[in-house]
Amino acid sequence: MPEEMPEGLLAIMNAMETIGWLMPLVGIVEIVGVALLVIKRYRALGAIIIFPINVGILLTHIVNIPAGLPIAIVLMTINIWIIYEYRHKYMPMIQ
Repeated sequence: MPEEMPEGLLAIMNAMETIGWLMPLVGIVEIVGVALLVIKRYRALGAIIIFPINVGILLTHIVNIPAGLPIAIVLMTINIWIIYEYRHKYMPMIQ
């Protein structure tokens, strides 16, 4: 963790650590989502699972740490691209 973090981000991190089960859940979702992205058959599922995590990363960098914004934008762009590529698999859910 960086030594100089904004106060707002420290407050958010402390609140998340207070909820004991939240950080392990986020970690498990990240691992499962990325593992599914690697397996071509389950890539569409992995992209949807990891999407909320990417939104959180992007918003964190927009609001608190703008220095990390370029990599957050790249990650979100890749995720949206994968979702777009597999849009035919999502159509039955939204019709």
